[in-house]
Amino acid sequence: MVIEGPGFSLYEQATLEDRCAPRSRLAVPASLRQSGGKAFQTVVRDLSVAGFCASSLNRMHVGTVCWLTMPGMEALQAEVIWWNNSLVGCAFSNLMNQIVLDSLIARWPTQTAYRIVS
Repeated sequence: MVIEGPGFSLYEQATLEDRCAPRSRLAVPASLRQSGGKAFQTVVRDLSVAGFCASSLNRMHVGTVCWLTMPGMEALQAEVIWWNNSLVGCAFSNLMNQIVLDSLIARWPTQTAYRIVS
């Protein structure tokens, strides 16, 4: 599978390979908090029942426990798997329910325009 578009690097393409669950590209405004840190605003760029990729200007270290909170949901615990060029990839501690994932994909498709106001 090849995905093209502005800001989609070869590294991001490689991260889609050999996954335990298919990922869906979307744009969900969310907050992300590292263990021992303060939550910051982010955008979830792809999502699966097993994990996610989100924007992260601050470096996040592999193995760090974090919590992702998306609109209308409780925080989901995850572990940082990789960080590269302001993107972080994390694996959920517990798989997300497929029905919840389908609901998020329907609500926040890739074309959704979003703006985070602090």
